[in-house]
Amino acid sequence: MKYSGRVAWGLIIWVASFTAWGQSELVVRIKPANKALKANVEGYIGSLGNRDEEALLRFSRGAEEQARKAAQALGYYQAQIDTQVQPPANAEASPRLLVTIEPGEPVRLRNVNVRVEGPASGLASFRVPDSKLLRSGQPLNHGYYEDAKRLIQNQASRYGFFSGHFTRQQLAIDPRAGVADIDLVYQSGPRYRLGAVTFGGDTPLDQDLLQRMVSFKPGTPYDSELIAELNNDLQSSGYFEGVRVDAAPTAAVDQQVPVAVNLETRKPRTMGLGLGFSTDVGPRGKANWTRHWVNPQGHSYGWETELSAPRQNVGIWYDVPLDPPLTDKLRFAGGYQNEEIAGTDTVSQLLTVGPEWHSKLPSGWQRVLSLKYQREEYKLGDDSGLSNLLMPGVTYSYLRSDNRIDPHNGYRLQFDAKVAKEGLVSDTNLLYGNVTLKGLTTVAQNHRLLGRVQFGGSATNDYKKNVPPSLRFFAGGDQSVRGYDYQTLSPKNSDGDRIGGRYLFAASAEYQYSLTEKWRVATFIDQGNAFNTPDFSNLKTGVGFGVRWVSPIGPLRLDLAKALDDDGGIRLHFSMGPEL
Repeated sequence: MKYSGRVAWGLIIWVASFTAWGQSELVVRIKPANKALKANVEGYIGSLGNRDEEALLRFSRGAEEQARKAAQALGYYQAQIDTQVQPPANAEASPRLLVTIEPGEPVRLRNVNVRVEGPASGLASFRVPDSKLLRSGQPLNHGYYEDAKRLIQNQASRYGFFSGHFTRQQLAIDPRAGVADIDLVYQSGPRYRLGAVTFGGDTPLDQDLLQRMVSFKPGTPYDSELIAELNNDLQSSGYFEGVRVDAAPTAAVDQQVPVAVNLETRKPRTMGLGLGFSTDVGPRGKANWTRHWVNPQGHSYGWETELSAPRQNVGIWYDVPLDPPLTDKLRFAGGYQNEEIAGTDTVSQLLTVGPEWHSKLPSGWQRVLSLKYQREEYKLGDDSGLSNLLMPGVTYSYLRSDNRIDPHNGYRLQFDAKVAKEGLVSDTNLLYGNVTLKGLTTVAQNHRLLGRVQFGGSATNDYKKNVPPSLRFFAGGDQSVRGYDYQTLSPKNSDGDRIGGRYLFAASAEYQYSLTEKWRVATFIDQGNAFNTPDFSNLKTGVGFGVRWVSPIGPLRLDLAKALDDDGGIRLHFSMGPEL
């Protein structure tokens, strides 16, 4: 059996070697050199296979014709083409097909008429091909001519000009004179419109709610992007497992295209569990449970919790869709959080409850208006207190990013403000604000620059006695000033306890270099502090370097950072998630 195995393997190796040696070789020489023409000829002729010298000689006639077509496609109608079959140089070599081409002068465009007529000509977003490569005096390229036709047809299909056609499409070539004329005229015909949207399939949701999810009205001019947007919106609504949107022009009546949506509702309940780790809070566990739809009006509710050594919290919520239901909602939320801030100096037990109005503005900004009651029992060093605050608040946020998980360019802006009035269920007057700005840009594919700035501040009539820890500012940690432990940058009381500050400033600049698609190295400088007076002379600085691995849930970041102030040592920081 061993002997037979060796024979079999020897036969396989011999056959593989023979196959490799038997491959005929194509050599294309252009005089003078022309990379585009060479590549086009090689593409037209293709693989020669395992032809011997005689078979290659017969094939050379067809190869010459293919080479001529390749040359003409790029405007070379006077090309001189010669083919030769060269015998193998030795027993292990293969025969070669040598194609030598002298392209000569290309045919050039003389008269170019590319025009769109009909209603499409008045549509600003319908682009008429106007490439510099299709202008008088440019070399003729059949591919550019076909691209122009394709661009017009694709736009007609997108914008609903389903009756459109070319009234003239002529490419006239005079090889002897070396000129070519293009006459390309498209008559768009009328623009079709979107008809009524009908919903079918398995869904318990009210038809009125479904219709409010549609971003366009019947009679809207047709645009395939609106169909794609409807499909994406329904998929991301959280209600459906499967969505299929059909808008067939062949079913149009009086130039109105009906839109049929077939829905498959998702399971009503889901539960999620997760584990994580960061040097700010150490190991942490997460859990959530969601009832995605409670009634035909699309109400939903759920709870979520997070557990770590310094922080434990649980929250519940109930959502009511507003109009439009995909972006606007009324949320009733409540939660409890127990947190140890900055080591053992500060402990907070916080209860919050109140409504939130979430909406997306036409400008793309996300806005949240809230009215929150919070009751917080806390200990700040040797002092303890109980705070009751009723706080109207507003949050504006804006994200522009080319990728939600691992962006290469983009930015995030967020502004938070809330206020309390003494006597209106509140123990004190308080105005609180926080601003966060993040930006990311990529230069020459491998060079990434990240920036982050955060400002925070509060105004009150008695800060030391009446402002609870959750509304004080602390700096330091993975997302603040690396090189310093989590929330250890803070004003201290007479006993040396960290008690938080009225103001916060933190900034970061980071450079990353991509080694591979998934791995990057980084270097950074962070600066910031929390303080009771807006004094920027006492900022703390951390510098360091790290590595990044792009996981399916976003980059995992491992950093070594050194604190340059307060005789700080070197600290290891680990965090994960999108960088914007």
